[in-house]
Amino acid sequence: MPLRPILKFPDPLLRAPAADVEAFDDDLRTLAADLLDTMRAAPGIGITAPHVGVPLRVVVIELSFADGARTFVNPMIVWSSPEMQTHPEGSVSMPGVSEEIERPARIKVRWQDLDGLSHTGEADGLLAVCLQHEIDQLDGCFWVDRLSRLKRERVVKKYEKLQRR
Repeated sequence: MPLRPILKFPDPLLRAPAADVEAFDDDLRTLAADLLDTMRAAPGIGITAPHVGVPLRVVVIELSFADGARTFVNPMIVWSSPEMQTHPEGSVSMPGVSEEIERPARIKVRWQDLDGLSHTGEADGLLAVCLQHEIDQLDGCFWVDRLSRLKRERVVKKYEKLQRR
């Protein structure tokens, strides 16, 4: 599948909420396959359709090649634990920078697969972090929005400096 160009921060499309997928067809399967190849090439462990300029609620996550890739269509967090965890996060749209972000340690997610079948499942650890991060992206919340103003400014300055090289 062809690699798609990844939008780079601060592209305004990265902050636009994505629309629900309504057509579960070959175009959706092609998009998911392209997202996987694009994410692997970036490299990354999670990517959304908005990262490549397609405003649809599609997420592809591959925590390891051995675990394989998972596609989540129209994902929604339906429960979050009160326990929190901190983990470094970054983005394929802002390569070269990362920062610690605190999020719920466990979540329950509802999503559809590429055939439109509904699923519900719980996630913890890195999968919970990735799902929350990518669902934020679908909602128009870029990961740096979760940082304090001071940390966000530092991350943005570091990223801008990397882009000048």
